[in-house]
Amino acid sequence: MATVFFSYSHRDETLRDELEVHLTMLKRQGFIETWHDRRITAGEEFDKSISKNLEEADIILLLVSSDFLASNYCYGIEMQRAMEKHEQRESHIIPVILRSCDWRSAPFGKLLVTPTDGKPITKFPNQDDAFLEVVNAPSGNTESTLQYFNDASNIASYARSPIAAATQKQIVVNYPNVKFLNPTATARRAQVAAFIYQALVSSNQVSAINSPYVVAAVGSTTPTDGSVTIPQGTAIAVKYDKAEKILVTKDETAPLTLTVSQNVVTQDGTIVIPAGSQIIGQLKPATGGSQFAAQKLVLASGQEYQLNATSEVITKTETVKKGISTSAIIKDTVLGAGAATAISAVTGDRAIATEEILGGAGIGALVGLLLGKNSVDLIAIDPNTDLQMTINQNLLVSLR
Repeated sequence: MATVFFSYSHRDETLRDELEVHLTMLKRQGFIETWHDRRITAGEEFDKSISKNLEEADIILLLVSSDFLASNYCYGIEMQRAMEKHEQRESHIIPVILRSCDWRSAPFGKLLVTPTDGKPITKFPNQDDAFLEVVNAPSGNTESTLQYFNDASNIASYARSPIAAATQKQIVVNYPNVKFLNPTATARRAQVAAFIYQALVSSNQVSAINSPYVVAAVGSTTPTDGSVTIPQGTAIAVKYDKAEKILVTKDETAPLTLTVSQNVVTQDGTIVIPAGSQIIGQLKPATGGSQFAAQKLVLASGQEYQLNATSEVITKTETVKKGISTSAIIKDTVLGAGAATAISAVTGDRAIATEEILGGAGIGALVGLLLGKNSVDLIAIDPNTDLQMTINQNLLVSLR
């Protein structure tokens, strides 16, 4: 659950109260909890209580007005510390423009404000419309955080805000690839132990461990020459638009070109491999099945890089039996040359369409081996899920 801190002038208390009412659904859903100085109880130290809650805040709402800018406490203490936390990625600031004022030259003027284009809430004909924009702002921060993960689209809607909050608090630990959350997989005991430890770190109960697998602690380093190193272990999601399935024999090598389906980005949001880039490689025999091995990365800009990356070994098989209709086999399917020969030999159909066959060589002997056979087992590949690959060696690419 994310903690929201209100930094505001008491002269704007009525607007703050109205905003908090509009945040009720996010609180009921368990996404956020809110705090402001009216929660300080009798006997508590005012400054110490504000400082403590400001330090613990995940999201800081600056409720901006001329009175906010004129307040030495709001502007000189709360806002200055909030900006430090924002720049250190400890908290996220959302400036909320309540009333017309000269806010653009303030330190937070470089940040994206709400409502849209900095239109003051009091200028809206219906202020409910303005408050709704503010309510949606934390959700925008959630999506911005989740963009770090290459498989963010797989995160369920109910889990997006909690995962974003955990990421911002450096609780999420991903091994072996920090860019892939694998949100649909069952967590292993070691992963649960790592999450619990990081939660204790976040609450200052134990000392932090310097690990490259803590999500908020990793990221590619951008040298001054305009290049960036994509680290070993980075995952690349790919797709293949020509077919829904690929069939190959377990012994054949077949050329294949895949398309990057999701941007690969650094922790600061820099796109290093844009979606739509091409990966040229080949399917080749591997222990127990077939594996895609990348050879070259061609970015959308036309830049080319040698790429050392591989998919997991695919071991799923599909049996082709004598008498089966070849049209059913090859529907929405691309065949390796060896698979095409095997299907032809078993079914007796010599009319397998050449446009549905991947290139290949060295399959002549296969016909003799399969003559008289009643069935053949082929490796069945779903290219949009089975061929996600992992970079095996650091890759240096130019950002220019």
